[in-house]
Amino acid sequence: MARAGGALVCLLVVILDMVAGILGIEAQTAQNKAWMKHMKVLIFECKEPSHKAYQLGLAAAVLLAIAHAVGNLLGGCNCILSTEELNRSSGNKKLAAATLIISWVVVIVGFSLLLIGAMSNSKSRASCGLAHHNFLAVGGILCFVHGLFCASYYVAAKAVQWEEEKAHHRKEVTMPPAANTGGGQREHCNP
Repeated sequence: MARAGGALVCLLVVILDMVAGILGIEAQTAQNKAWMKHMKVLIFECKEPSHKAYQLGLAAAVLLAIAHAVGNLLGGCNCILSTEELNRSSGNKKLAAATLIISWVVVIVGFSLLLIGAMSNSKSRASCGLAHHNFLAVGGILCFVHGLFCASYYVAAKAVQWEEEKAHHRKEVTMPPAANTGGGQREHCNP
């Protein structure tokens, strides 16, 4: 049952990230259609905002944040805090830590790009400034990358939890029974 739940969480994260990625790319397409009639001089341009691009970009950013929250909250925390701990960590724990860091970097960059792209379309009138293209599309592509790393983190984090539970169980089985202390009470019992 736990494996089925894990597969559902991974599937949910990947679907949320895929939908966010598609919305980000669609937002870029809507923005490009609205900007067909813009004026550009060197690196400066004036363009009309697209309300549809704003809505799609904002929706993509929200879905990306939800996917990240689901993957990280349900995956748990498997951090490596020191070099000593890194040296004695299992491969799964190192993989979990690496994918956690990468997923955070990707979500920060992707979320920022989606918000910048969406906010550039939030105004009701034309604006002029430095040319900045494809923020929404790149943010959408990063949603797909985030899905890969977030699902990888979840799987690695669950593998670490399974390893730790197995090691704890093995430790309990191999411990000798408590010796009689002489007072009629055993060491591990509460009076």
